[in-house]
Amino acid sequence: MLPKIDPTTTKSWAKLSELSAKETSISDLLKNSNRLDQFTFDFSDFHFDFSKNNLSSDVMQSLINLAEECGLKEGIKAMFDGDPINETESRSVQHVALRAREKEEVEKELRKVKSFTEKLHSGDWTGYSGKKITDIVNIGIGGSDLGPKMITYALRPYWKNVTPHFISNVDAAQTVETLEGLNPETTLFIIASKTFTTQETITNALSARSWFLENGGTKETISKHFVAVSTNEPAVTEFGILSENMFEFWEWVGGRFSLWSVIGLSIACAVGFDEFEKLLQGAKEMDDHFRTTETSKNLPIISAMIGIWYNNFKGYNSMAILPYDHRLRYLPSYLQQVDMESNGKYVDRSGNEVNYQTGPIIWGEPGTNGQHAFYQLIHQGTKIIPCEFIGIVNPAHKFSDHHEKLLANFFAQSEALLTGKSRSQVLNEVDDEADEILINSKIFKGNRPSTSILIKELNPFNLGKLIAYYEHRVFTQGLIWNIFSFDQWGVELGKQLSKPILKEIKENREGNHDHSTISLLKKFQSMRK
Repeated sequence: MLPKIDPTTTKSWAKLSELSAKETSISDLLKNSNRLDQFTFDFSDFHFDFSKNNLSSDVMQSLINLAEECGLKEGIKAMFDGDPINETESRSVQHVALRAREKEEVEKELRKVKSFTEKLHSGDWTGYSGKKITDIVNIGIGGSDLGPKMITYALRPYWKNVTPHFISNVDAAQTVETLEGLNPETTLFIIASKTFTTQETITNALSARSWFLENGGTKETISKHFVAVSTNEPAVTEFGILSENMFEFWEWVGGRFSLWSVIGLSIACAVGFDEFEKLLQGAKEMDDHFRTTETSKNLPIISAMIGIWYNNFKGYNSMAILPYDHRLRYLPSYLQQVDMESNGKYVDRSGNEVNYQTGPIIWGEPGTNGQHAFYQLIHQGTKIIPCEFIGIVNPAHKFSDHHEKLLANFFAQSEALLTGKSRSQVLNEVDDEADEILINSKIFKGNRPSTSILIKELNPFNLGKLIAYYEHRVFTQGLIWNIFSFDQWGVELGKQLSKPILKEIKENREGNHDHSTISLLKKFQSMRK
């Protein structure tokens, strides 16, 4: 069980509240000759630079003390020991066990994934006409889509001889767009749903099956073009999928942490099982670091505690994830689910409403696209938004000029946030006749915080480490906030309400709703063709 400690009752929380009232300059903090020694870390192919964050050594020590007072070490041990820390669902949280590879049931399913992907890539698995599979379509939603999609596109240079596609939205526009140009003879569908009852996934799966049957496929050949990742064998076989083509995972694997399980089948199909194994190995290395490294040098913990400093003591309730690599374009979306679905809670582990901020708003876009979109607000807006920049040192392409310009922007943006531009600097840029409006508009206050992460290259091993780093950061923050990070009851209400509304739409009748919803439904029905 996790400790249940209200963080606001600790001595460290009181100390941090006192320290937060002091105005500090990041530039002044950087003048300390020991600053880089204290706030930069090398971890195999990674370099973490926390030095441009707006916190002193005293603040960092108080944050470490807060983690210890809240029982973080005990919490980490409870998760790795497989204790049922997801108390509201009476479940263990063991995505780390998927990387440890010590459970026989995990190894059994991974062997099945390996065998399947080897048949796929060798051409032994063919479609109904004997042609090799050229395209795979993963149909899932949430954790059955965001993680696999993010990783698959991040590892684009490792793709083998199949092209992956992803369908998640129940909006048929995505299904139609994805299926256009695909050949049913050479397309394989992966239906990823733990229960095999998720409305969006099953609706899309049925549409994909109809497309297959309407374009040359038959009921007898469905089994050659559809496989499932699920726990519901009766529903899978009723769909037309053979039981031996069902890949199983377990209730102790949470959806947004499931890409390490057979939910990652689409990843293995795209890049091969050997590279999928390296992904697991990279995550395992970060797991070991998180589990065994002292708090003051523990990368996910340091990052998490800096986030708590901003969220709870400085009033910075948003965080931008800014990867300077096109391959990581889906990382901000993925982290939105990992973080916001985990820590978007206002009830603590004792069932009481909290009186402090919990999960921040996570968002972002790859550089340099974001620079021409929202960076204006980051640099000169009224909100302070801590940023996390991610740069890849060695690209997977040979266009060095492109990459040097990309990384020049990576370095420049964090420096610009730090230093800003003073009035005297602006006066040196403008002519003598410039008015005050122009002069003041060109001033940047600076002193805006950021973290920079440099990664030697983006390969499966390093990507696994990066994702595990974020997972453990989320866990750490949830523990400090004394909330349950591994349930998601807020997701359920909208699902429950949609079912009777769907019936009312089909039957063209009114239900028992608030006046606004009734009015919207009436307008919808009147506007239908």
